[in-house]
Amino acid sequence: MSARARILGWVLLVVLLALAGALVATHAVLRGQLDHRLDGEIFHETGKFRAYLTSADAMTPGAPNTVDTLLARYLERNLPEKYETFFSIVDGAAAKRSAADAPARLDGDRALVAELAKATVPAYGTVETAVGSARYGVVPVTVQGDPRRGALVIVEFVDHAAGEIDDVIRVMAAMSAAALLVAGLVGWLAAGRILAPVREMRLAAEQISESDLTRRIDVRGSDDVAALGRTFNTMLDRLERAFADQREFIDDAGHELRTPITIVRGHLELMGDDPADRRATTALVLDELGRMQRIVDDLLVLAKSGRPDFLVPERVDLADLTVETFTKARPLADRQWRLDGVAEVVVRADGQRLAQALLQLVSNAVRHTRPDQEIALGSSAAGGTARIWVRDTGEGVPPDSRARIFERFKRGSNARDEDGSGLGLPIVVAIAEAHGGQVVLDSTPGDGALFTIELPISERAPQEAPR
Repeated sequence: MSARARILGWVLLVVLLALAGALVATHAVLRGQLDHRLDGEIFHETGKFRAYLTSADAMTPGAPNTVDTLLARYLERNLPEKYETFFSIVDGAAAKRSAADAPARLDGDRALVAELAKATVPAYGTVETAVGSARYGVVPVTVQGDPRRGALVIVEFVDHAAGEIDDVIRVMAAMSAAALLVAGLVGWLAAGRILAPVREMRLAAEQISESDLTRRIDVRGSDDVAALGRTFNTMLDRLERAFADQREFIDDAGHELRTPITIVRGHLELMGDDPADRRATTALVLDELGRMQRIVDDLLVLAKSGRPDFLVPERVDLADLTVETFTKARPLADRQWRLDGVAEVVVRADGQRLAQALLQLVSNAVRHTRPDQEIALGSSAAGGTARIWVRDTGEGVPPDSRARIFERFKRGSNARDEDGSGLGLPIVVAIAEAHGGQVVLDSTPGDGALFTIELPISERAPQEAPR
């Protein structure tokens, strides 16, 4: 069974049990009320009969007053309700009964009549009849001057009166069945609408392959299922990014490593027995292997930049980071080093990754400046944003290269052959974006370049960056 059917089945089962419980409780309450009402009717008729016995109507002037005539006159004047009957007993035998037809004749039951005739005080009891259970009250009576004993029997047919309750319960059951049917139809549609993102997730999962990760779920609403759909879409974004990074890594590695491998293989195949030739070939091979190692290391950094564990965030004092990086950078080359300023602010970031990005920018600045030119580092904080920068007074970045230099294996138009693999600035961008920030370039050709890493001063910035 589908989740939709199981959910609907459990809901309908709960509703069915609730309706059944309501019907049983209603029947019990109505039956209790009926029993109470019928008992009240017996006591009421008993009171009426006692009142009649003390009234002037009980005795007819000038006529003989006997037990049977007294009971007969009362039965003539008092008509029973729909589910009751009255009859009299005189001298141990049934005498008269009320004019209305009774649901069942109890006055014909000699054993019952004989038992009731024994009562010397008002009595109350229950008896089974052809139409079900009945309750009775017997009121004994005597008349002065008449030695015979008489009694009035009041009978209330409980089960026959309960037929109205059964009619009510049947109507309620029919309405409950109709309500259950409507609830089932509405629940089926509602469950389908609520579980639509789950079905779309299943279909999307079936269609996902290594070559197609573009399928997304149309999420509407703000409930738990909608949140699950958004989480699934986020997971697909990460998968798509991971597969894209994997393909890009393979393409980049294949493209960039093919040349040094070919060079190494060619020189090894042509290497002779001459010691000088061997030394030259060995030096060249080691240089190419070193370049390959740097390319592989840079590619691994870029490949890891999309992973959640790329950063190890901690509290970083930006002033300390700036000064320590400046101290590490000065021995790299003979330049006019300058510390522009430091920001007295603490950010949550990965200090080692930020230092790596700054040193990469410093390395680029060294390659594009002369010994008499200036390289400066600095940091500042304002408006919820922290900034760390590397500035130089070198040749600057040509306008046609400002976007290209941030792409993998792309270099500026003024780059030289020894300017590296073209992965340094993409690594800086990856580190900045992992912190939820960005890299901003401000450069004038012939007047140097300013690379600024902008970071949000936020506790959650590093955790939100990976995608």
